[in-house]
Amino acid sequence: MQSTQNSKHGMRIGIDIGGTHSDGVLIDGTRLVAAAKARTRHDDLLASINLLLTHLLAGQNANWVQCINLSSTLTTNAIITGLVAPVGVLVSGGPGIAVENYRIGSQFHHIPGSLSHVGEETSPIDMDALDAALATCQADGINHFAVIGKFSPRNPEHELQMAEPARPTAQVLCCGHQLSGRLNLGRRINSTYFNAAVWDIARSFAAALKDSLHAFGLQHAEMNILKADGGTLPLARALEAPVQSILSGPAASVMGVLATMPLQEDVVLLDIGGTTTDIALFAGGQPLLEREGIAIAGRPTLVRALRVASIGIGGDSYIHVEADGVHCGPERLGPCMAAGGDAPALMDAFNVLGRAKFGDVALSEKGMATLAAQQGIDAKELAQSALSAAATAIETALRGLIDEVNSKPVYTIHEILEERRIEPRQLVLIGGPAEVFQPLLQEKTDMETLCPQLASVTNAIGAALCRSTSALVLHADTSRGWLYAPTLEVSKRIDRNFTLEDAVTEAKDLLKTDMAEAGIKLADADMQVTQADSFNMVERGYTMGKNIRVSVQVKPAVLGSTKPSSAVEVVHAK
Repeated sequence: MQSTQNSKHGMRIGIDIGGTHSDGVLIDGTRLVAAAKARTRHDDLLASINLLLTHLLAGQNANWVQCINLSSTLTTNAIITGLVAPVGVLVSGGPGIAVENYRIGSQFHHIPGSLSHVGEETSPIDMDALDAALATCQADGINHFAVIGKFSPRNPEHELQMAEPARPTAQVLCCGHQLSGRLNLGRRINSTYFNAAVWDIARSFAAALKDSLHAFGLQHAEMNILKADGGTLPLARALEAPVQSILSGPAASVMGVLATMPLQEDVVLLDIGGTTTDIALFAGGQPLLEREGIAIAGRPTLVRALRVASIGIGGDSYIHVEADGVHCGPERLGPCMAAGGDAPALMDAFNVLGRAKFGDVALSEKGMATLAAQQGIDAKELAQSALSAAATAIETALRGLIDEVNSKPVYTIHEILEERRIEPRQLVLIGGPAEVFQPLLQEKTDMETLCPQLASVTNAIGAALCRSTSALVLHADTSRGWLYAPTLEVSKRIDRNFTLEDAVTEAKDLLKTDMAEAGIKLADADMQVTQADSFNMVERGYTMGKNIRVSVQVKPAVLGSTKPSSAVEVVHAK
């Protein structure tokens, strides 16, 4: 895929909605034109977006904007706070598995019925049990459903049978085979449940966003949502799989580093915000990928994602004194006192020690002095202890992530690295407080610390320059003469001579066609095969055919590299 040429007809907007601040950039080709930051209004995310657009488009022709990429905390926050729709979960697991171990939500129902590992029915769906489960859901006012069968990626028939009676009363109906072609019942249950739970929130926000873009004269622009794997989805497709946009913020940060300072070495990335610090690792300049899928609210899913760990330390982390000493975070009680908050936070400590001049320094000094007096210590001593606690927490977390990664095979976005240890010697810092944290973390970690130009909006740059990605799993059974790609609901006949090589070609062609329907052209170099297996199927001592499984994906990548100009200043929108 070719990067956009430097033309005002190729302008792109990237917006990242963070926990504390929302960031936006306007990019012409790969040249940064404008950048802005605003406080995130979690009660009205659209207001934050509108504020950014007002500043980014000042003096610009909206008709020149070709594409808008958005990374949002909307669905993540909804799950964390429990503000999601109740979901009726219908699961057919079959024998040999304790479905109850995967219970999620208040209406979770195991429907007897089973398929074999090759997708053949071994026991029909118990329609009486299904009817009883649906009646219970209806009595509870449930109209969102998640339907999952153990082997549905190899045959969706049982999921379709369970879904059909739910359809008349369902406002939302999500089937597991439509989200992922991979096996793993527990992860598929969680993925489908969360997809149904955030469905309404995503669609309501999208409708309001479209109205807002129209008001700015941007109705012609492509609208994409950033995914957790560092790629984007067209808005229409993202609304069919809103679970894919969960935890997209850390992905924007990682892709922003690829776009602004391409790396060749093993590196640790710290994206330091007001509330949290996200930690990512690069192996030989390539970010790591979660092999199985990320966990959401402690529940493992099949959502592909870049590997990132988060810790509750940021510029607004609350400073408090306990019996065992001074602590910083993980709580955030609002902004730091220098920005009008009511309690001392980490940025106040930086101000007191003269390491920063953020906001109203006098308010920082007053708040820290009050807390220090209550503990019978000096304000600067308190501030230094707070910085030390924050640095220790960050170092402990990053060392722990490195050890955890090195205990297993390493997967990057491009390949698996066998017998490869990650041994970073550099620390890249981005985010609003990055420059302030740089000397502190240099001292603590003894790593070379780098802080790219305009580090405070690197995540928005990453969002702007991400390209679209997708993945596809294909199953083929030559004994039955059948091929199936579950997420596309493509099924076709094959002959007994169908080979693994044929399956790889078919999978790539299907992925190309699917992306082309979304307006995206792929070359073979843009795709990678992540799995290609073929097993003989033996019955009574005779080989009856082959069971073939192929996984192929579009590699996450940025459309080009940009070098922010010193002439571009980050506007703090209010």
